[in-house]
Amino acid sequence: MIYILFFILLFAVELIYFRIADHFNIIDKPNERSSHTSITLRGGGIVFYIGVLLYFALEGFQYPWFFLGLTLITIISFADDIRPQSTKLRLLVHFISMILMFYQWGLFDLPWYFALLALLVTTGILNAYNFMDGINGITGGYSLVVAGVLCYINLYQLPFVDANLLYAFLLSLIVFNYFNFRTKARCFAGDVGAISAAFIIMFLMGLLIIKTGDFSYIVLLVVYGVDTVLTIVHRLILKENIFKAHRKHVFQLMANELKIPHIIVSVFYALLQAVIAVGYFVCKLYSYYYLIGIIIILLIGYVLFMKKYFQLHGKGNK
Repeated sequence: MIYILFFILLFAVELIYFRIADHFNIIDKPNERSSHTSITLRGGGIVFYIGVLLYFALEGFQYPWFFLGLTLITIISFADDIRPQSTKLRLLVHFISMILMFYQWGLFDLPWYFALLALLVTTGILNAYNFMDGINGITGGYSLVVAGVLCYINLYQLPFVDANLLYAFLLSLIVFNYFNFRTKARCFAGDVGAISAAFIIMFLMGLLIIKTGDFSYIVLLVVYGVDTVLTIVHRLILKENIFKAHRKHVFQLMANELKIPHIIVSVFYALLQAVIAVGYFVCKLYSYYYLIGIIIILLIGYVLFMKKYFQLHGKGNK
C-alpha cells in the first residue's frame, strides 16, 4: 500500500510540475541535436530527484552525502534547463557532487588512485547519459532496465543498498516513462532528468562495485558506454568539435535517417542492455572475459552500422 501511495504522490508531483513548466515556459525547442520536431515541456526528469527526496525524508535521512551531492547537481542541471549556465560553474558543481558521492561510498579510505579512476569513470558516465538523452523513451527505458537489474542483484544475490532507495527510483522511472515513453511525449527528461538519473545509477553501481570488488558490473552500462565513446572517436576522425551539438549517435541515425519510430529505437536499446545483463549472469564465472567480448561485439556492430548507413546523414549535417 505504501508503494501505491508513493507512486500516486510522484504522479501528482509530475502533473504539478507540468503546470509550473507550462506557466514559466520551460520548454525544449528542436535544435541541431534534437530528433524531435515539436516544442515539448522540458525537465520532467525532476521526478527522479523527488523520488529520492521522499525516500530520504521517509527513511531517516540515509546516505546524506549522496543526497547532498544529488541535490547540488540537480539544482545546477535544472537551472541549465531554464537558462544556459556557465560551463565552469556546471563543472565545479559536478566535481563537488561527485566528491560528496565518493565520501558516501567510503572511497577515500582506499588508495588515492581509486578516487582518480572513479572521477574519470563517473564523469564519463554522466556525460554519456546526457549525450544519449535525445529521443522519446531512451533515458527512461534504459534506466529502468539498469535499475531493475540492480534491484534483482540487491534482492537475490547480494544486498548492497537499502532496497527502498531502489524502489523509490524505480517508481519515479515508471512515472516518467508514462509521460515520455510514447510516440508524442508529454515531456522530456531535460538535463535535470538525464544527469540526476545518471548520478543515482552511479551511486548504486559504485556501492555494488566497492562491496564486491568486481568492476565487471560496469557491463550494465556498456551499450551507452560503447555508443558514446565510439561516437566521440568517430567525430574526432571527422575533425569535428566534439563539444558541439550533433546527430551522429547510432540511435539518432536510426530515428532520423532510417525513420525508425523513437519508441522502437528506445525499446531496442533497453532490450539490448537487458539481454547483455542476462548473459552476464549466465557467464558470471568469466565476467571480465564476457565484458571484453561484449565490448568487441558492440564495437564491430557500430562500425558495420556506420559503414552502411552513415552516408545517409548527408553532407549538410557533417
